Amino acid sequence: MNVAAPLALHLPDADATEALGRRLSALSRPGDVILLEGPIGAGKSSLARAFIRARLGSAEEVPSPTFTLVQVYDAEGVEIWHADLYRLTHPDEVWELGLDDAFQTAICLVEWPDRLGAHLPPEALRIRLEAAGEGRRAVISGGRDGLGRALADG
Repeated sequence: MNVAAPLALHLPDADATEALGRRLSALSRPGDVILLEGPIGAGKSSLARAFIRARLGSAEEVPSPTFTLVQVYDAEGVEIWHADLYRLTHPDEVWELGLDDAFQTAICLVEWPDRLGAHLPPEALRIRLEAAGEGRRAVISGGRDGLGRALADG
């Protein structure tokens, strides 16, 4: 299901952003592509790190894939791909990273998804993080089978 109207959540602090990442981790499954949008410093990496830590069940260090472009984690047989596409210059470069296969079989967290161009998966969940007063706002749209709605209702 694609949510017709985007849902907005107020995230008053960093803890709320991390809580959103943990909720999303509990609801996601292989084949889910989660697009994390927003400017530098909006909380994309914080949300992704909380997601990964929750899925792994540990507080281990989760490095940013800014320089590696992709970090892959094994969470009890489920691969989690965390991609930061900021440094890509052309959408076709994304396939050199192996994301086409990962979109089908893994859970993919993609920062800077605008770099995908026309390669955006149609059932992807979009989470746009933006400044809102003292905190942040998460605007959620898309996703499969009501994932966005379940995330907002959590």
